[in-house]
Amino acid sequence: MTSTLIRRLLIALLALLLLVAGLWWAGRPKPIAVVLKAIDQGRVESSIANTRAGTVEACQRTKLSTITGGRIELLAVKEGERVKKGQLLMKLWNDDQQAQSALAQTQVETARKRVAEACTVAANAEREADRQSLLRSKGFVSTAKEDAARSEAQARRAGCDAAKADVAQTQAKVNATRVEQGRTILYAPFDGTIAKIVGEVGEYSTPSPPGVPTPPAIDLIDDSCLYVKAPMDEVDAPKIHAGQTVRISFDALPKQSFPGKVKRVAPYVSAVEKQARTVDIEATLDNADAPGKLLVGYSADVEVILAVRENVVRVPTSALLEGSRVLIGGADGKLAERQVKVGLANWEYTEVLAGLAAGERVVTSLEREGVKAGATFSTEEKAAAASK
Repeated sequence: MTSTLIRRLLIALLALLLLVAGLWWAGRPKPIAVVLKAIDQGRVESSIANTRAGTVEACQRTKLSTITGGRIELLAVKEGERVKKGQLLMKLWNDDQQAQSALAQTQVETARKRVAEACTVAANAEREADRQSLLRSKGFVSTAKEDAARSEAQARRAGCDAAKADVAQTQAKVNATRVEQGRTILYAPFDGTIAKIVGEVGEYSTPSPPGVPTPPAIDLIDDSCLYVKAPMDEVDAPKIHAGQTVRISFDALPKQSFPGKVKRVAPYVSAVEKQARTVDIEATLDNADAPGKLLVGYSADVEVILAVRENVVRVPTSALLEGSRVLIGGADGKLAERQVKVGLANWEYTEVLAGLAAGERVVTSLEREGVKAGATFSTEEKAAAASK
């Protein structure tokens, strides 16, 4: 009887212990699945990037319009056509100006003939005055006749000079008519490509006066020389100077970047409504042929490299907590907090000057609930294996 009671008590105690153990097991803290990254050595850069998308620009681009308005008589080019400097692009109707020019040229010819006539008469009058002077010295003619001959010669010479002045005046009229004709003609100021033409033959072309947003007649681009213009935050402007190394990327060429240099930093701050104040920089590619054919207007991003450290201990920037702290995955299965001293940093990596060694593992999934010092953890790989 006694042994039976003892046996029952032992069974009840064992059941109680199993129940307590089961409750503890069910209520125990579950390991938190985290992502660990091993600390390594490598390259760390300090860089800054543009605040808004930059743009591919042409070194030379001009939007041409005639100085005066008129009906388009000739379009000598088409959109997309390559042109040479000085090549005729467009001409407005200017028959009236050509007629004025022809009239002025005729007047020039007439004035030249009058010069020939007047100067011939002047030369004869001067020879006659010389003869009268000789005769006067010999006493054959009076002084009055000599003076009359001399005055006549001077008058004829003045007439010759006046005729020459008429030639210069009429030639100036010819030049003026040519200038007027130039107001109706467009020539290419440099080699380039015709990007856009506004207007057709027979239509009226309107010039673009200052302050009036009238579309230009011809948009000419020199696409043989390109650069990227990008806005940088004003607080970063003092860190940027010409000659710095940059990385340039284009939306049209994803997952690629190309080395380049800062060409120019704008000497003023741009204030765009409802946007931050920025300073424009211009950057050029080290190898202009590397990206292939670039189009003016492509969107681009410029990352300016401020400093570089090679072969340094680095930690993923996403693993840093406020105050330069990290969480270490300990050998005991718990997370431990570690204070570190940092150096150069960018969005991907941060240089570690002290507090970590290569090979240690830090938590990069800090945004997950329950990730804190002292928490039991498991790596994502182990958690995935346990759930299978």
